[in-house]
Amino acid sequence: MSIEVDMDTCELHAQCVFAAPDVFSIDEDDELRYDPDPDPAHDDAVQRAALACPVQAIRLGIR
Repeated sequence: MSIEVDMDTCELHAQCVFAAPDVFSIDEDDELRYDPDPDPAHDDAVQRAALACPVQAIRLGIR
């Protein structure tokens, strides 16, 4: 699955980082980083991350 994060909506609550740390991270400049096309092995965690986002900034797509 592909990932798109609306960075204008994202408020850096970092719930995605807790749900899918292999895909999402916060860098040293407090910016969200993520793999837009993660390994399919992470699909369940990515779905949990999207559901956990309190501002619904994560959109998932099909490859």
